[in-house]
Amino acid sequence: MVMKWLAAGLAGFAVALVVVSSGVAAWLGWTWTIALESFVVTNGVMAISFGVCGGILAWHRSANPIGWLFLVGGLVQAVAASVPLFDAADRAGASASTMRVFATLFVYSWPWAIGLCIPLALLLFPDGRPVSRGWWPVVVLVVASAPLFVLEMGAEPKAVEDGGPIAYLTLAGYDRLGWLWTLAELRTGAAYLAAFVALVVRYRRGSEAIRHQLLWLLLAMVLVIAGNLAWGLVHGTPVTVLLAIPLIPVAITVAIVRHRLLDIRLVASRALTWLLLSLGVLLGYLAVVAVLDRFVSAQLGRSAVTTVLLVLVAAPLLPRLQRLVDRAVYGDRANPARVVSRLGAELSTTGTGLAGAVAAVRAALRLPYVGLERDGRVLAADGVRPSAVVAEELGYGGRPVGTLVVGLRSGERRLSDADGRVLLTLAAPLAVAVHAVTVSEELQRSRERIVEAREEERRRLRRELHDGLGPTLTGIAFAADAAANHVHEPERAEVLLTGLRRDARTALADVRRVVDDLRPPALDELGLLGALRQRADQLSWRADGAAIRVSLDVPDRVPTLPAAVEVAAYRIATEALTNVARHSGAERAVLRVHCDGVLEVSVTDDGPPTGPWRPGVGLRAMQDRAVELGGSFSAGPTADGGTVRATLPVAAA
Repeated sequence: MVMKWLAAGLAGFAVALVVVSSGVAAWLGWTWTIALESFVVTNGVMAISFGVCGGILAWHRSANPIGWLFLVGGLVQAVAASVPLFDAADRAGASASTMRVFATLFVYSWPWAIGLCIPLALLLFPDGRPVSRGWWPVVVLVVASAPLFVLEMGAEPKAVEDGGPIAYLTLAGYDRLGWLWTLAELRTGAAYLAAFVALVVRYRRGSEAIRHQLLWLLLAMVLVIAGNLAWGLVHGTPVTVLLAIPLIPVAITVAIVRHRLLDIRLVASRALTWLLLSLGVLLGYLAVVAVLDRFVSAQLGRSAVTTVLLVLVAAPLLPRLQRLVDRAVYGDRANPARVVSRLGAELSTTGTGLAGAVAAVRAALRLPYVGLERDGRVLAADGVRPSAVVAEELGYGGRPVGTLVVGLRSGERRLSDADGRVLLTLAAPLAVAVHAVTVSEELQRSRERIVEAREEERRRLRRELHDGLGPTLTGIAFAADAAANHVHEPERAEVLLTGLRRDARTALADVRRVVDDLRPPALDELGLLGALRQRADQLSWRADGAAIRVSLDVPDRVPTLPAAVEVAAYRIATEALTNVARHSGAERAVLRVHCDGVLEVSVTDDGPPTGPWRPGVGLRAMQDRAVELGGSFSAGPTADGGTVRATLPVAAA
């Protein structure tokens, strides 16, 4: 808490010093022009912006050195803005040494903000640490070489203003050190260049949140660069363009504390477009003026020709530049066909599946997050999911197959119309992809269940043969040997043969039971319809002993069916009737069979409502039998009881 109040105190002191200086300027009768030309206005605005922004950052992020750097910048700029105090002291008859102290404070104050505070803050943006460990030498070099720039600005032995005192700490041989001051200028340029490169590296490596923060700073730097280029290249540019410099601490503060304030991408897009256009117009102006000075006579009116030519050149540039910048910020949302093409290529050639599809959509539209979900489960996602998302349902064949979840860009409250049109175009191919993945997953699960069922059946057959039929046949063999040994003892042999006949009949019963489990013999003996009638007669009693009236609604005959279809239909029907007898509490059941290109088998009952059915072994077995033949299966309660329905394709089987 002490650090917070210290930051607030330093920020308040910087603002108070500017307010006092402004009041003294008004008391002395300074005009706005005098205050502007003496840099009191620009330095004062910088002092307030640096001081207030530094105070906010240090209050909310006391461990981040950027806030403290801005506080230092605010203090030194406030000292540079106190020229009215310097003038008031001079008018009050202050001593020469006092005036030289004022001059020294002025010339040695503001260079620290420009030469150290700003480039160092850019290098440490946004978390107070360099991009990586390899950037620490750059940071150290910027700090260590900052006094060289300050010395260049303050050591020149000349008066701050005409007739004014010369500051202390000047160098008599200043003019002979031109190479050193050139080095100081190069050092400052290199510091800002290094800061710009560091920001670019952070943007390339950073997350979506880091990139949003950097866009705030990018917008400010665009305006500052535009103003300073005009200041340095165009004669007569007003000093007020320097008021763009305070945008840097403001942008950094917003980026660190409230970077989600609005959709900065849109603002940065427009600002970058106008900067590029302004630079183009400026360069074109210089080139055209140079050409006209040489080749166009004065009678043509040089300025008019220049204006016309610049308008003709600049007019078609704006939409093209806007498209380029919008594509860099918003991707290909203005060209839905290109987005669909990228999605199709991702789905058809790369083999990355849904993960590659959502990554392609996110990259094409520059969205913070894109995900595909089904039944609350994330199938694939790319990016960091923000708090604000929009969900679009995907449908296939009239049924929902999943949900497309799109993260809104920072500052957006809803999906823009342009993004909505692109996502509407992408809905169909994404729905097909999700449906394909769903079918593939269901097929894989069905295959796994089929393999498991097959292995369980093999295990059961082995157990039946080993534990049942095997010992019986072994006993028969031993009994036959014993009977042969007692062939001359009729009574003993008769006993052995009697046991042998009994064991043989037991073995035959075991073999018949195993064979019946493999394929019901009633299908071969009676056909499908006869076997179903027989089974319906056998299941006419409930588990509690009450009678069930089972009626059949079947045709007189059905065409010859593949064996697999017959077995599946018989097993599904008998399992459904068995469930009616065991669990439904029904008094009546109807078994219906219909064959017209596909074989439809259904069992309905009038049992009391029991709520949703929970799939058990029987329901899963019936579903697997239908699915493995390419058919469909449904089961569940109805208003009048319960229904089990299976459709089996005859031709495919």
